[in-house]
Amino acid sequence: MRQHRGRWSRPIGAVLAAAVLASTAALAAAGPAAAHPTAPSQATTAVKGTQRGPNPTLAMIEASRGPFATAQQSVAPGNGFHGGEVYYPTDTSQGTWGALAIIPGYTARCVNQPAPEEAWMGPWLSSFGFVVICLETNSPNDFDVARGKEALAALKWLTTSSPVKNRVDPNRLSVMGHSMGGGGMVYAVEHQPSLKAGIGLAPFSPSQNMSSDRVPTLVLGGQKDPTVTPSMLAGLYATMPASTKSAFAQIAGADHEFYRTANNVMMKLVVPWLKIFVDGDNRYEQFLCPKLPDPSKISIYQPKCPYI
Repeated sequence: MRQHRGRWSRPIGAVLAAAVLASTAALAAAGPAAAHPTAPSQATTAVKGTQRGPNPTLAMIEASRGPFATAQQSVAPGNGFHGGEVYYPTDTSQGTWGALAIIPGYTARCVNQPAPEEAWMGPWLSSFGFVVICLETNSPNDFDVARGKEALAALKWLTTSSPVKNRVDPNRLSVMGHSMGGGGMVYAVEHQPSLKAGIGLAPFSPSQNMSSDRVPTLVLGGQKDPTVTPSMLAGLYATMPASTKSAFAQIAGADHEFYRTANNVMMKLVVPWLKIFVDGDNRYEQFLCPKLPDPSKISIYQPKCPYI
């Protein structure tokens, strides 16, 4: 699909390795954290009249672009985060769109140089019918809680002050993050339970677990990730309440950097997750339940079907 562009006015290994040891010890000593009081989640309530796009096929979700043409706009620093990029469908005949905030990993950038991490995801996901903000953190060294706060600030700006605010449904918001950005996702879903979906890409959360997560959450990990190891990620996922709609998938052969390169392995999970929970589109459940249509590159898959 066509794109238009405009403007608006790793030391990581050592740092994360030390934090992994500290957080693993803390979780082992303390066990699941007590859930803080939250309002009843709206996340599992089906959204009516928000299906977008044609009937999906496997070939459609395997493609790097969906059915909608997109545009993008640069975002200046301010409003609680350090700017970034917004991607959105250009079609104005469909009504408002659900939205997604993407959070980069520790020391990385989402779209800006050096080390842009998730820029490839914005056009891909917006072409499936979402407004996407790929945000930059106030400091590349921000930890999980700060990144979560910045993501919520970015969604607030997107829905209240951005030039595309009238395109966004403020009741259909979601968050996705990689590594320490995935820890930001954990903060966001636990502190804003009205979010419709959360997605963690090898999420690293040194100061939190997921015991109070009521938002439908997809967790992806790598079979050969030396940073957020399979056992560490399984331990984090195990803290999630059994009643929370969720899924865990391990990508065969993937390391910690797998998500920085364009691929449809993760997207064949991410797109249906967003369509089901942000758009309330039950046409996409076939790609997650009762099993994956193409499990060849997924070494572990643990869904909680059905979702609709």
